[in-house]
Amino acid sequence: MNESELPPEERPVDLYLNLLRLRMESDDYRLLLRVVEPVLRAIDAQQLPGRDFALDDHSAEGLPPEIRDQAALVIATAVTGRLDNEVVELEIDETGPVRVVTDAATASDPVRLGEIADYIRERHRTNEELRGIAEASDLPTDL
Repeated sequence: MNESELPPEERPVDLYLNLLRLRMESDDYRLLLRVVEPVLRAIDAQQLPGRDFALDDHSAEGLPPEIRDQAALVIATAVTGRLDNEVVELEIDETGPVRVVTDAATASDPVRLGEIADYIRERHRTNEELRGIAEASDLPTDL
């Protein structure tokens, strides 16, 4: 379903949240909202940090994996306007498993998933190199 098929007052993220409200236990849904509301407000205010971002470690700390995945899917729906997002786990040798959100077509394409894994590996190597430079320069290393 794409945005043009929705009633004019209904954004895809609102539709997705309504579906989750019906499917989830009340306590789980409230926990999900507590995690995603600050991000949704930032999206509405167009204050996202960029194309890639992760759930804040403090807000996601101790979350059950199902809630964390749903939070990622809610945020992806808000950013992309798509309702076909999926969480995919990629095995990255340097970091261990990494969970990413992508559209359904990409999630089912092993070649594209390999490209995403390569990007994550390269980004990890770059971060480690920058961390080494910062450490050698007595600068903060919390990249």
